[in-house]
Amino acid sequence: MNDNQSLNLLDRALGLDQQSRPWLLSGRVVLVEDCVESTASFVLHHLIKRSLCLNSSNVIVFVAFANPFSHYDRVLRKLGCNLVTQRDNNRFFFFDMLMLQCPDGDEGKSEVGLVLLYEKIRKTISVLPEDKKSHVTVMIDNISLMEVAANGASDYVLDFLHYCHALTSEFGCSLVTLNHEDIYSNTETPTFILQMEYLADILIKAEPLATGLAADVHGQLTVLNKATSHALGSSRNKVYNFHFKVKENSVEYFYPGSRG
Repeated sequence: MNDNQSLNLLDRALGLDQQSRPWLLSGRVVLVEDCVESTASFVLHHLIKRSLCLNSSNVIVFVAFANPFSHYDRVLRKLGCNLVTQRDNNRFFFFDMLMLQCPDGDEGKSEVGLVLLYEKIRKTISVLPEDKKSHVTVMIDNISLMEVAANGASDYVLDFLHYCHALTSEFGCSLVTLNHEDIYSNTETPTFILQMEYLADILIKAEPLATGLAADVHGQLTVLNKATSHALGSSRNKVYNFHFKVKENSVEYFYPGSRG
């Protein structure tokens, strides 16, 4: 990504303004959390577009529990990214899990279904050329719906996410997941969510404004970019807060009070 002029506040919070590696999220875990009042699906769309930019060799393995391929293709076309072309060029692999429904009362089949899914993901990565394996992003569009598909077998969901996390060490790929936080507002937060929050190198949270709805602001993003160790020393955790407005073909990011 050479065009620093096109970088926005979200890119800078994620560290994508650095030029030390082709894909700065390699080997890292990103957890995106949102709620009904302030959806963060646009963050996934943004990362897809950034990852698949013309001058990159990145690959995305997308696991869809929320929407079909046609939905993401339509959204990304508005952002200037053709997923059909990327899929045909073996840069975008799409696993449609919308029809995955493990039988009630048979937890064994819930486990088998997720194990088979993991094996497909791992095989997809393992057959890629060696120089592409560390440029892979495994993206899951809704881990809450994964638990629904597994009929509440949260232990199996936890195991699956741990397997996916292991891929970041084995291949150097990145893992990006989205969780709708308010689904668990009236219940105890599942262990797999707590584990993902612990494992996340970057935590992105979308929330509504404390002052309520506004015509020109759709919500606020808080990005916690946890410390990473480098050869020259260690960096500290960094927290970024800014507002956003979702438009038809883009998303605006800006600091509170910066717009008249």
